[in-house]
Amino acid sequence: MRDLSAGPRVLLKRLRELMAEPLEPQERLDRIVRQIASNMVAEVCSVYVLRSDGVLELYATEGLNPDAVHLAQLKMGQGLVGTIAASAQSLNLSDAQAHPAFRYLPETGEEIYHSFLGVPILRAGRSLGVLVVQNKAQRNYREDELEALETTAMVLAEMIATGELKKITRPGLELDLTRAVTIDGDSYSEGIGLGYVVLHEPRIVVTNLLNEDADAEIKRLGEALGSLRISIDDMLSRREISMEGEHREVLETYRMFAHDQGWVRRMEEAIHNGLTAEAAVEKVQSDTKARMIRLTDPYLRERMHDFDDLANRLLRQLTGFSASSGADGFPADAIIFARAMGAAELLDYPRANIRGLVLEEGAVTSHVVIVARAMGIAVVGQAAGAVALSENGDAVIIDGDDGKVHLRPVADLQKAYEEKVKLRAKRQEQFRALRDVEPVTKDGKRIKLQMNAGLLVDLPQLAESGAEGIGLFRTELQFMIASTMPKGEEQENFYRSVLKQAGTRPVTFRTLDIGGDKVVSYFRGHEEENPALGWRAIRLSLDRPGLLRTQLRALLKAAAGAELKMMLPMVTEVSEIRAVRELMQKEVQHISKFGHQLPKKLQFGAMLEVPALMWQLDELMEEVDFVSVGSNDLFQFSMAVDRGNARVSDRFDILGRPFLKILRDIVQAGDRHQTPVTLCGEMAGKALSAMALLGLGYRSISMSPTAIGPAKAMLLALDVDKLNAGMTAILDGSGSTESVRAFLGRFAEENGIPL
Repeated sequence: MRDLSAGPRVLLKRLRELMAEPLEPQERLDRIVRQIASNMVAEVCSVYVLRSDGVLELYATEGLNPDAVHLAQLKMGQGLVGTIAASAQSLNLSDAQAHPAFRYLPETGEEIYHSFLGVPILRAGRSLGVLVVQNKAQRNYREDELEALETTAMVLAEMIATGELKKITRPGLELDLTRAVTIDGDSYSEGIGLGYVVLHEPRIVVTNLLNEDADAEIKRLGEALGSLRISIDDMLSRREISMEGEHREVLETYRMFAHDQGWVRRMEEAIHNGLTAEAAVEKVQSDTKARMIRLTDPYLRERMHDFDDLANRLLRQLTGFSASSGADGFPADAIIFARAMGAAELLDYPRANIRGLVLEEGAVTSHVVIVARAMGIAVVGQAAGAVALSENGDAVIIDGDDGKVHLRPVADLQKAYEEKVKLRAKRQEQFRALRDVEPVTKDGKRIKLQMNAGLLVDLPQLAESGAEGIGLFRTELQFMIASTMPKGEEQENFYRSVLKQAGTRPVTFRTLDIGGDKVVSYFRGHEEENPALGWRAIRLSLDRPGLLRTQLRALLKAAAGAELKMMLPMVTEVSEIRAVRELMQKEVQHISKFGHQLPKKLQFGAMLEVPALMWQLDELMEEVDFVSVGSNDLFQFSMAVDRGNARVSDRFDILGRPFLKILRDIVQAGDRHQTPVTLCGEMAGKALSAMALLGLGYRSISMSPTAIGPAKAMLLALDVDKLNAGMTAILDGSGSTESVRAFLGRFAEENGIPL
């Protein structure tokens, strides 16, 4: 029986010899493709390299028209080659031209070839190019041939990443991992940070790829796996594990992965094919990551980095790298780069040193983003390729206002941002000077400015910002950063700490709002096509009354002898409020029965986020003590627009006439029934939209702590009655073509209102 592993071993041995020869880059590539074609008995072997403009260019070929080299091009996602690069997935086809993604390039002369095997050239999970073999006969390539090509692609990845191909790339198009680059992402938290890259669980760059002794490498891998398993067991056995910020759920997942024989077998196969132990780990890591990155389930995407982290831990075991060795060198101005991370992991870093967070994954509602915003740091998400393009210590600028990351910025850009930061700091000083100034408008209207919170780390900002209280305390964050369901006593202690730190300032607790995109690792519902419209918030709580009653009891006991304000999220019908009132009454009776002290005053409210409540406004205002408008979801549901979808999120304006009329109807209903109304969505955090809210009649708004200063500066210069008259005319009048946003901007400019 033929030894299928002999082919890859022979090929890697010959490639090792080629890499050692003093050759020019083009000649080396040409000889590499000839060697691969010969070894695999392929009539064609081609290498496509990704350029900085996102185009895959043919760099070398054996079998296709040689004149097509550096002329044949495909965009990412275009043709078979572009599809492989975009998806980071191999393609093994017996008849390539029958594939729907096939694109004919006449200059290559490839129309006579049918069978096609293409693999992505990956480094740290990032596509740098594509390696292809082809034959005229229709056939599917064997598993060992696929393995050989994937292994060979690692060698090419190192050539590309080290810049060896720069000489044969047109100027300005090289994918240079050392030059300045700007990465476009999404703004998740405003602010600007200048500092240095800190890679979350820094990547180990493997340069020793090819082994001399497979048996010795298998032994090294086995020893490293043994040490890794022991270290995970040790972490799980520590009683103080939660105090270290580690997730037990994550560690249990690590233990499962570490003992997975499929993972071990794939690494051993890679070693038998000629790779070193660390190169085998990196290869399997890249392959697995490329598959996992296409997952759509939010829970699985949140957990995707667990496997990546485990592979990095194993690489550290193999290379002797100590993560702690860099701890003393944690920069004073750190910008943390991560594919994904948990909220607790962010809190493990020295908070005073963090200037920003860059994420390749996540969403604006991810709990790590919410925590980062509470910490007042800039966040850019969906920054594709950020981790692969950066190294520890690289200079970087994160612009949370525009959603851009400037990696290794040029001097002029650095200087411009330094001036911008100085200007922002000067404005912040001006805002701090207003901290103790009473928020009264120019025409004497008293406005209540409150802040949103959800963690104990938020509480110091209550005094620092000058907020009158917490208009929205998101209780779910305690659940989201915990590794197991918080017990009633833990919840009670947490809520008591919040009330104690808030002092005389009121706190409005929102009951548990999980489900949808708010993933809790230990509490998963069924997969839903539209989770935002599904089993979440009060719906989940009413279906799990034990969960809700535990929280209600904890809140009642924590507020003993004090005032308790609590509200329900995502109410759709007033009957849901009555159902919770019944559960609340049972908890009041239970607490009284056992002699516990009750709150001296209880205010019971609801969040208005679902448009259905607009046709129950009078009934709602009669039923509750106060209403809080959740403008984020209310806008999303009213306009049928997913705020996380870039293709439609900018299509509708939150300051458009339809939505402002909805908000006006709510506050007018509150006035009719003398029921206080607060708005606590992101809309309140922008000075321009906050001004619009005051013009509509809102006298209480809640926002991020950093937004309170600009909001107060705005309202101190505002004549609310004058603004109200103008807004009424533009909302109710039919003749004006001016947008509300344009009107507000003009009004602010004409009346000297700072925005």
